[in-house]
Order: sequence, then structure tokens, then C-alpha cells
Amino acid sequence: MTDATDPVDIAIGARIRTRREELRITQAQLAAGAGVTFQQIQKYERGVNRVSAARLLQIAAVLKSTGAALLGELETAEGDELALAAPGVSELLNAFRGIHSAEKRDALLLVAKSLQD
Repeated sequence: MTDATDPVDIAIGARIRTRREELRITQAQLAAGAGVTFQQIQKYERGVNRVSAARLLQIAAVLKSTGAALLGELETAEGDELALAAPGVSELLNAFRGIHSAEKRDALLLVAKSLQD
């Protein structure tokens, strides 16, 4: 095995981060509940360290989720799921969820689409 970060680990970490942020739980709070350091949570969320099955279940319990939900599925080789790991995606999703006006959400989508390369 190489030192390269595995795309599956990145996707799992992104799901952990997204769920943690949805619940407004800090990395320190998640770490305390899962029995690890917050630095370890940072590494899991970035996909730098692989989460063991037992630890994933502990994390899922703290996040009021399931191991299966955090594992997810990679949809394509290009990694549609991996897009969640890109910088700023989580913040963008949280901001979008906070927009209650359908017109404003539609306007934001139009702006985002117009900025695509």
C-alpha cells in the first residue's frame, strides 16, 4: 500500500465532517464522545487517517447516524462524493440550507452556474 490518501477515506471523512457540522458539534466534542483526540478527528475528516470499523460506529453514535450512512457509496470513478471534500463545499452547503426563500436559492444557483468554468 502506498502513502497516497485513499478516495474512500476522503469521502468518509467528508461525510463525518458534514454530519458533525449539521449538528453543530465541534471536533473536540466529537473526539470526546468517540474516545480520540480532536487532532485525530481532523485527520479522519481530511481522509489522512483511515477510520476503523469500531471507531466509525462510535463516531456514528455521537453523530446520531449509522455506520452505513457514514460509509456511503462512491458513485463514479470521478468521485461525485469526493466533491464534498473540496475546500468551501461544506460552508457553501450550510449557507444554502440557511436560505429559506426559494427565489433567493434559485438566484444563488444561477450565480453559481454562471461562474462555472
